[in-house]
Amino acid sequence: MSKYFQTILDAISGKEQEYTSGSIDKAIVLLSIPMVLEMMMEGIFALADAYWVSKISVDAMATVGLTESIMTMVYSIAVGLCAAATAMVARRIGEGDPDGASKSAIQSTVLAIAISILIGVPGYIFAEDILRLMGGSEALIAECSGYTRIMFGGNIVIMLIFLFNAIFRGAGNATYAMWVLFISNGINIVLDPMLIFGWGPFPELGIKGAAIATNIGRGVGVAMQLYLLLKGVGMVKIARKHFVVVKATIVRLIEVAAGGTGQYIISSASWVFLVRIVSEFGSEAVAGYTIAIRIIIFTFMPIWGMGNAAATLVGQNLGAKLPDRAEASAWRTAHFTMLFLIAISVVLIFGAPVLIPLFNPASEVVRVGIFTLRIFCVSYFIFAYGLVLSQSFNGAGDTRTPTMVNFVCFWLIEIPLGYFLAMHTSLEVAGVCWSVAISEALMSVVLIYLFRKGKWKLVTL
Repeated sequence: MSKYFQTILDAISGKEQEYTSGSIDKAIVLLSIPMVLEMMMEGIFALADAYWVSKISVDAMATVGLTESIMTMVYSIAVGLCAAATAMVARRIGEGDPDGASKSAIQSTVLAIAISILIGVPGYIFAEDILRLMGGSEALIAECSGYTRIMFGGNIVIMLIFLFNAIFRGAGNATYAMWVLFISNGINIVLDPMLIFGWGPFPELGIKGAAIATNIGRGVGVAMQLYLLLKGVGMVKIARKHFVVVKATIVRLIEVAAGGTGQYIISSASWVFLVRIVSEFGSEAVAGYTIAIRIIIFTFMPIWGMGNAAATLVGQNLGAKLPDRAEASAWRTAHFTMLFLIAISVVLIFGAPVLIPLFNPASEVVRVGIFTLRIFCVSYFIFAYGLVLSQSFNGAGDTRTPTMVNFVCFWLIEIPLGYFLAMHTSLEVAGVCWSVAISEALMSVVLIYLFRKGKWKLVTL
């Protein structure tokens, strides 16, 4: 028992570890605990944010759903870059080249800043048009467009906090990423009600307060990350010599990020189209769907943490020329994830009638939220494999394979099926939910087959 307790303490404390030798299960635990806790904190923030915003109005909650849908698609570019950065940093660390990892970190940061500017300027200017395009009513736009404008305008801190944490994870320093999000999101959670409702010395800003709280919390997190990277307390230390353009690194980063970006754009765009379909049934339907999605995100956070752990293990072991160990790490992580999601699905199926009203008691909001949660849970057990193996492909630098699988399952199956079931059957919003469950289960089966073929082991970075 003391041995297991010590392993947990090592994981939380951030003690430097070797992930290319020894017990695979121990390596999974050491990486997964901080990554799961990091993602859990992100989920807690998402739920807390949804809770306070839902107290403003149904339109406010719907605005968050509409804004996040389009921003998620935009951030797919950053997510792709994060996948590339994690893969490249992990490969360099596995090869015993921390200096090369630091160079990769700098190149990815330059790209992230450029992307955030390209996103932020038009997003800030055309915030009202974006909401209108997504089906928001004129009343919603008049009341809540400030939230959308601030979120787009301040996207650089959100972009950088996730990029730097991806660098930490690739280096095996997952604990630093965990503590950064703990502090960042903790600040956000505390500021949310103060800025929204004007508690204490703060002015009452309404839904704008939620956006400002998010940007302040993320900004503090980025400052912490820069301190850690410049100080060199982990495997990656940024020094003046690294601030040079390395054409080969940039080109390879763009190549890998392009696949990751395409992968997440496809996935995110499908969510945008689905939310657009749901918006045809009114703000209460969007609010119920959004609340359920927030709860889903919370339960998925540990799973994304496990997936990130698999990506790091795959990348580092491939760098150390240990492809069989890389494969075994992915499968073991997927098995653990599947068991966890089965337990979560039972809790959500029976707990949905209690959870949804906590956010908004309106009958239609509750009705939509309950069946959304329950339908999504149907594919949970198999989706565990899809998510972990998708991240494992990314960790190997093979972002193309999950991109193509996502394209077929989400654009050619999920969106058309969701539209047909929602608009041409009596299922309505439930039809959208069933299309998600079916397409994600299919995606998982295809990824299992392709991962077994093993071509990802041959990718060079």
